[in-house]
Amino acid sequence: MATICITGGTGLIGKALTHYLSAKGHAIIILSRSAKNSNQPLVSYRQWNPENGTIDEKAIAETDYIIHLAGAGVADKRWTNKRKEEIRKSRVDGSALIVKALNEIPNKVKAVVSASGIGWYGPDKKNAFAETDPAYQDFLGITCEEWEQSIEPVTKLGKRLVKLRTGIVLSNDGGALVEFKKPLRFGLAAVLGSGKQIVSWIHINDLVRMYEYALENDQLNGAFNAVSPNPVSNKDLTLALATKMKGRAFITMPVPSFALKVVLGEMSIEVLKSATVSAAKIRNSGFQFLYPSLDAALNELIA
Repeated sequence: MATICITGGTGLIGKALTHYLSAKGHAIIILSRSAKNSNQPLVSYRQWNPENGTIDEKAIAETDYIIHLAGAGVADKRWTNKRKEEIRKSRVDGSALIVKALNEIPNKVKAVVSASGIGWYGPDKKNAFAETDPAYQDFLGITCEEWEQSIEPVTKLGKRLVKLRTGIVLSNDGGALVEFKKPLRFGLAAVLGSGKQIVSWIHINDLVRMYEYALENDQLNGAFNAVSPNPVSNKDLTLALATKMKGRAFITMPVPSFALKVVLGEMSIEVLKSATVSAAKIRNSGFQFLYPSLDAALNELIA
């Protein structure tokens, strides 16, 4: 079994990956700002601090693969100028420290799998977005571009690099699905804006399997969209979720675009943006989705 080092291991995706990969028998090293004891036999915590440029050298020396997830949550706070800089800097600084560590510390790392986001892409165009499309020149597009560029130098060190541009992750443990569920506690299905905007999503179980696939498949290099092959509209997602949870006992509640802009500020652009992102490249490489349709995903999550 391999030793896998995970940055951002305490977040939604990091926790799911730690559970999944350790259950397969892999040793997991989670890089954290504060080292702590673990109650899981195959999981350990080591210190790093991207702002100070410090990292546990033994962690790098022991590692076979690195999964780089670290970055301030995009949707956690309102996008002030200060917050946007935190989002950008947390990603770029973390990547820079990994590159520096791999360059300076003797290691056996075979590959780095780095998170990225479908924020790389802009509003929908004629065809679904593919990995060859350029980064859109707005805040998230530029941030994703800098994020990917900042980890790219590991390839010059002889490390295979895979970048997973992740869509909206559906999980019961956090993220968008939890937010969609909140109004349904009161029997309200909140359709955002026109509801016509396309949501490119992925089930958390498929996402962790895709990370494993990227680690194990020596032929994979470069960027891949981590989204299901069947994106849906915001309205269809909301009503499908409402039906699974409430049957017919709910009321559809449109949330006007102007209200979202008042509450969310600049972040509302992403909530209202339609982004149809293609999963063709990862599927053509041989990856098989367990939950390719929204119905299959919600059946598992709401069960």
